Amino acid sequence: MGAAQTVPDTETRGLLRLLPAAARPYALLARFDRPIGWWLLFWPGAWAIALAGGLPQRWPLLLWFLFGSIAMRGAGCVYNDIVDRDLDAQVARTASRPIASGAVSLKAAWAWLIFLCLVGLVVLLQLRWQAQIVALASLALVAAYPFMKRITGFPQAWLGLVFTWAAPVAWVEIRGGMSAAGLLLYAGAFFWCIGYDTIYALQDREDDALVGIGSSALTMGRHVRAGVGLCFALAILLWSAAVWLVQPIWVAPLALVPIALHFLWQVSTLQEDGADPLVKFRSNRFAGLLMFLACLAVGAA
Repeated sequence: MGAAQTVPDTETRGLLRLLPAAARPYALLARFDRPIGWWLLFWPGAWAIALAGGLPQRWPLLLWFLFGSIAMRGAGCVYNDIVDRDLDAQVARTASRPIASGAVSLKAAWAWLIFLCLVGLVVLLQLRWQAQIVALASLALVAAYPFMKRITGFPQAWLGLVFTWAAPVAWVEIRGGMSAAGLLLYAGAFFWCIGYDTIYALQDREDDALVGIGSSALTMGRHVRAGVGLCFALAILLWSAAVWLVQPIWVAPLALVPIALHFLWQVSTLQEDGADPLVKFRSNRFAGLLMFLACLAVGAA
């Protein structure tokens, strides 16, 4: 991708402009300027709350999960940038990140990470102990994720495990334990994550190849569109099984038609260069909303 086509990794705009200049690098480090990340982290938990029958009675739980998603996505980004500071400095799109550029020191980044984790702890304490255990079980996966791109050509699969973990946490919070429907919901979210992050990785194919790190976009090569389509199709199939187990009537899976059509649009119109991968990636925030409405319709029926 040429320099003219490189999509900026972060931009100071909107509310970030109101922050003191000294605070902006920390907001950028936690990606507060890019809300798409915490929306994608939040949606699987919201789906589980809705499909498990937690709404409308447990609606405050949605707010706690949203709050936790913002904090823990920020913490994950800080940790990722600490680990990847050497690689980020070599990639055009990430060279301006606060640690790689020197705007935030390594010591200050660790302090910011600890603070964000403490905020996440506040959210964790709102859950029943079984859900707390499930949430804490993700820490090893989270800690290992930044290293996956160095040792595998498919780090998006690891991200799929990590970034959709809110689904089993929320399911256990509502139901008191895991069930087949909850596992199928999580499995579908796993493939959804691989699909949308492969689209995102299209932006970095040339840089990743030069630096020598792996991504599903590189691994799939000229079959990216087919690979993303397969991931989205598997997501719909697994989610259909999940909603069938919750409501075993033939109309239940029809609630997934809107998101299936949205996935079809993403794949059929995907352009692998320019700004389109970022546009399609960000559209998954809307896909998450469509899935939430489907889970709400089925779970509250």
